[in-house]
Amino acid sequence: MSSRHHLHQKHVLQIVCALETIVLRTFGPEGGQVLFTRDNGHAMLSRSGTCILTALRLEHPLARMIVECVWKHSRKTGDGSKSFILLLASLLRAIYTTASKESKESNVFQTREAAESATAKRFSEQLVAFALEKLEDVIAVAVEPNGLCLSVEDLTASNQLASELNVKKLLVSFFLTRLGFANCDLVGELTFKLLAKWSCKKGKALKPDKFDKNDDKYDLSPILLFLNDHFPALHTQVSSFPVSCSRLIDGQVIHRDFATHYHGNGNYPGPAKAVVFTIPLQPKWVNERIEMEIGNGKSIVNFSAWAESSLERIFATLQTLGVSVLLSAVKQSDAFLTLATQAEMAVVECISKDELALFIHLSRTSAVTDSQGILPEHVASLEFCRPILLGAHRYVHVAFPVSMEEQPCNIVICGLGEEQTDQYASAIQDVFRMLHTTWEPQAATISPGCVIPAGGTFELILHHALLQQRHCQTISKDVPVVCKLLANGLLHLPQQIHADNPRLVLQIQSKVWSFYQNIFHHETTFNQTHHAKKCVQGEREPSMYCSSFNSLKTLSGLESVSCKYHLILAVLQCVKSLLRLDTVFHIPTELHPKSPNPIYSSEDED
Repeated sequence: MSSRHHLHQKHVLQIVCALETIVLRTFGPEGGQVLFTRDNGHAMLSRSGTCILTALRLEHPLARMIVECVWKHSRKTGDGSKSFILLLASLLRAIYTTASKESKESNVFQTREAAESATAKRFSEQLVAFALEKLEDVIAVAVEPNGLCLSVEDLTASNQLASELNVKKLLVSFFLTRLGFANCDLVGELTFKLLAKWSCKKGKALKPDKFDKNDDKYDLSPILLFLNDHFPALHTQVSSFPVSCSRLIDGQVIHRDFATHYHGNGNYPGPAKAVVFTIPLQPKWVNERIEMEIGNGKSIVNFSAWAESSLERIFATLQTLGVSVLLSAVKQSDAFLTLATQAEMAVVECISKDELALFIHLSRTSAVTDSQGILPEHVASLEFCRPILLGAHRYVHVAFPVSMEEQPCNIVICGLGEEQTDQYASAIQDVFRMLHTTWEPQAATISPGCVIPAGGTFELILHHALLQQRHCQTISKDVPVVCKLLANGLLHLPQQIHADNPRLVLQIQSKVWSFYQNIFHHETTFNQTHHAKKCVQGEREPSMYCSSFNSLKTLSGLESVSCKYHLILAVLQCVKSLLRLDTVFHIPTELHPKSPNPIYSSEDED
């Protein structure tokens, strides 16, 4: 039998506030770390919001639903998991408070609780509709002119230009919230070098005289997607070393050791040729000495001898092609290794599919899937192939000829323990997602690459802009309430960032308020985007925005405007989904062992 549990508004808020209490300890530049102890006794120390939330053992289905929403948002933008929870809690408190006041005047519902629930649900739907239709225009009018746009050429600057420093500020601000003060500068500098190398190698025309966001050849998105998709094969984690030992290595590191000794054809470690195999060239059952009968028993052939002869012909073909390195996705037979040793060919077995996919992509070759059809297009040219010792492990290090368009670069991530290196690697991969969201071209109004000073600046400016827009005469009657709800919800983030100095928030808030009283008039509409935008490549045009805004900077870091926009959208969608729920069904797992979702029961199918 299933038990039904009515979900009251206070239950939703209690669950969200419990999650808020956990992540609040790590929020902001002064946030600390949370220590978890696993069942195996290992400790995990982290300040990553996504890592902390996913490590919790949550029994309530509503809590798991919230964490799933956070995870989906983090997978897209790479950032904002802690801000997600704080903004979610703040908006729910604002919605419930307003709904409680309005429900007192309603005579439609039988109970006050039903009236509050219906009003809160209506507010959530109005918030989502407003965000989808108007929010991006508000950000383009009010927030974007106070920032600057980073271009692709900022990653390829060879000297300490202001544009290059702005990219570094964006990276350091991101790593500050994930790794803390101690290592954010070092990891940010290393990530910038990695991005600069890949930007120069994968893009030939990354220094345009004039930036055109509609021109695909200046689009950074493919590079960032490539780094994110191939990141498992593009980094090496080394434990028991300080993070200061982290560095970049030109070429590709294959995280396996040689199965045979590599002679390099007498020219070690000079140029070599390699072939990739995805199949075993000699089946396992060949070693069982199986005999095959042909005809009516008149002739019997030893199949093992025939298979070995076929394998010898394969190696003869490889020698003809000048191959000296054999890369295999599977484990090969002893006969294979013996013939490779005799032919002075190096063999690397059991290579991961990610690393082989990257090697095939960079070498512009294809893997051998049929042992009888080894062709020249299967042969990859290498500048060298040699062992490399990283920490306590020996791997295979390959490099491609200089003439090739793409020259890979591997990042070695060091840390005192495995948990620490995992956090660094996760943060670096997430920064690729954040940058992709920042530079993602779209036909919308927010310019690609737009950033703004960190420290709650975005929320404070948007807060006052929304309050000003409440008085517009051209908007619908529901917009003023929605604007106030969202504005009050946003104010919670800068208040928590500067929780140790509340007076600073009030000072910044006062400056922003006086600033917008002079700029925004009651007739300002959301459609005046193109007249208010001053965001250009690498710099801002002189305007009232810029001159008044210089005194509002509270931190030296930067954060993405587009990521902030996606954060608000994701939180509002989550609010709408939460307020749609009113009942939870608890189903014993013994009755439904295959049911993956505890909120559904057989009663739903009746």
